[in-house]
Amino acid sequence: MIDSNFGEPGAITVSNKHQQEFFLECITIEGFATGPVHFPCNSWVQARKDHPGKRIFFSNKPYLPGDTPAGLRFLREKELRNLRGDGKGVRNLSDRIYDFDTYNDLGNPDRAPEFARPTIGGSEQYPYPRRCRTGRLPSDTDMFAESRLEKPNPMYVPRDERFEESKQNTFSVKRLKAVLHNLIPGLKASISADNQDFNDFSDVDGLYSKGLLIQLGLQDDVLKKLPLPNVVSKIQESSQGLLKYDTPKIISKDKFAWLRDDEFARQAIAGVNPIGIERLQVFPPVSKLDPQIYGPEESALKEEHILNQLNGMTVQQAIDENKLFIIDYHDVYLPFLERINALDGRKAYATRTIFFLTPLGTLKPVAIELSLPPAGPSSRSKRVVTPAIDATTNWMWQLAKAHVCANDAGVHQLYNHWLRTHACMEPFILAAHRQMSAMHPIFKLLDPHMRYTLEINALARQSLINADGIIENCFTPGRYAMEISSAFYKNYWRFDMDSLPADLIRRGMAEPDPSQPHGLKLVFEDYPYAADGLMIWSAIENWVRTYVNHYYPHSSLIINDKELQAWYYESINVGHADRSHESWWPTLNNSENLVTVLTTLIWLASAQHAALNFGQYPYGGYVPNRPPLMRRLIPDESDPEYASFIADPQKYFLNALPSLLQASKYMAVVDTLSTHSPDEEYLGERQQPSIWSGDAEIVEAFYEFSAEMRRIEKVIDGRNRDKKLRNRCGAGVLPYELLAPSSEPGVTCRGVPNSVST
Repeated sequence: MIDSNFGEPGAITVSNKHQQEFFLECITIEGFATGPVHFPCNSWVQARKDHPGKRIFFSNKPYLPGDTPAGLRFLREKELRNLRGDGKGVRNLSDRIYDFDTYNDLGNPDRAPEFARPTIGGSEQYPYPRRCRTGRLPSDTDMFAESRLEKPNPMYVPRDERFEESKQNTFSVKRLKAVLHNLIPGLKASISADNQDFNDFSDVDGLYSKGLLIQLGLQDDVLKKLPLPNVVSKIQESSQGLLKYDTPKIISKDKFAWLRDDEFARQAIAGVNPIGIERLQVFPPVSKLDPQIYGPEESALKEEHILNQLNGMTVQQAIDENKLFIIDYHDVYLPFLERINALDGRKAYATRTIFFLTPLGTLKPVAIELSLPPAGPSSRSKRVVTPAIDATTNWMWQLAKAHVCANDAGVHQLYNHWLRTHACMEPFILAAHRQMSAMHPIFKLLDPHMRYTLEINALARQSLINADGIIENCFTPGRYAMEISSAFYKNYWRFDMDSLPADLIRRGMAEPDPSQPHGLKLVFEDYPYAADGLMIWSAIENWVRTYVNHYYPHSSLIINDKELQAWYYESINVGHADRSHESWWPTLNNSENLVTVLTTLIWLASAQHAALNFGQYPYGGYVPNRPPLMRRLIPDESDPEYASFIADPQKYFLNALPSLLQASKYMAVVDTLSTHSPDEEYLGERQQPSIWSGDAEIVEAFYEFSAEMRRIEKVIDGRNRDKKLRNRCGAGVLPYELLAPSSEPGVTCRGVPNSVST
């Protein structure tokens, strides 16, 4: 009982006298003249025998540090000290400590020397953001490498960052396919050399109609080795074959769409990686690499390669009228190509692709440049492939497009998806928990956009980006994948360019236009990702501006907010220490800069991640459409392989794609990553929407933001029915729904969750 003269409580301490932890969702105390007092908890409380201290939970009333009631100041600071820890010791799964470390846990030198990997982060050679510290002991063979913890053993993340049960179940069912894949290498002796590759397109189709194991005749062998009889029996009842996949959306309406040039180009602006394309401003393109090492700066592309594709324009006219665009991966891949192409079963070029904007508002590819490392400073190892004029050049062109897609898949996964939306977010999340109280209004704003990210990133370190993990096995760079990701961070990543408007302007895809609600005009209207994205960006920005102006009516309040400044300082100087010296970091000295920083973080966690993630299986699940690696180069007439290419170009093309096992393993992973769990929380939604904040004005503003998300969804639905917008509407054309805010559970190719959670 609380005496009526006690006043309004601001904090509660909780002790768990049970033997097991329990999840505390909310505490509500009634009987006050001002109404009930809510304490949103959403936290696991450990048994007192394991964690003797009492837990502290604050009411939903937000306070800037300087406004904290005197009776709460000590508790506010104590709780932050508890979350920071002392940076020592091995973390237990029940701990709640947030701390930083480098990526020194990706290799496994104790397994064998070939599984050692360099520490990523903390050096000039391999700069990188920091990840959550686990404190595990060093490996036996390398004192600087953290020992590995292999699945199914759980990686440490603070207890409240772990998946909830429904999310865990969704992930576990999907990961059964990964379990099966771990058994397959032991069965390779059963697989004849003849069925390692796709022999014809019916083999690809068989992954959806029969499943991999039936196709290879291995289902019974695998079932005998599975230690999961109950799970397997259920799968047998519901499926004709294990590792059987749903038909990806890209071939669900038009089985041959992926072969067409217009679809290849459409995916550059409405596919799973719509942020690699730029407006071409200089022709021929010029490399920034050292010519003494990588050969002449000049491209092999010439005006005569593309002139007949430009509707009567000269190249300069097409540039001046914003008609030419490029996806340029030359400088990204060339420094790594010699090592990549020395790997077994890997063959890659550094590609450039030129597109022309047609009068219909669609793009068409007009030339592809393929570069290899030069034999010497004066040698040229570049070739240009142009659209087909006969049967032979048709297959050359298809192979060139496939190599572009393999380049694009690597950049998409290692830079745009993993680095920008997963790894670069982690320092901001760690610092938020360490430096900002749960009472802080900015912590309350960011809280739903940090959910599950540490857990999904830990799972990635365990099985996705680790040595011999999915990325190394299934993508072009192989064992050099994280070195390339580090090079992206060093040479290309800029936080100030991660806002959507800044990114579009940087790529030449938009120009400032104060008359527009979001302040930009796209260089062509039917750019689905950008058109939909700008609506969402603008809505987030308006919501954040309302929120910031409510709590910070004067810039001095921002400057003097010690928790806010400590969060931002630690995010940059500890979490992004390797890039902390850059002059482009915004300064938190006024409301406009704070709005931009917060809007960028929410954009990255929600819409940017959704646009890059949830189309992975719908587009990449059909491997010929978007191969994650290639195993053969395009033969010249002087090559020994040229005769076999001419004799059976389809077989040559299929054998250049990932093997049957590589493709199936890749499909299992992108299927998992593209799946929404039943407990997904979408942009415009919050747990406990009416009580997450004790500020009624802010709760009402959030409801307005939610209504704006519903309005945007209707606009997107209308655009997808607009026949004038040919990049999202037409015969067999997939609608662009990746930025439609809501979704049902499963692989839907739509839905914008609040946070990076897959």
